[in-house]
Amino acid sequence: MTDDFSEAQASVLIGTTEKMIDIWNRLSPEKQATLLARFGSQENALAALVTTQLVAPAKS
Repeated sequence: MTDDFSEAQASVLIGTTEKMIDIWNRLSPEKQATLLARFGSQENALAALVTTQLVAPAKS
């Protein structure tokens, strides 16, 4: 067994990450500050957002 991502998995991960970055950029400074306070860095906050989206994607 290998830990490598398939092409499809990588595509989903990249697409989800791009969406979360877009959402981050639209958040108010207050909401960004709240996430930064909770997760310690923008990278950690984005990782949490991506993980949440991948585990429980929003209904369209």
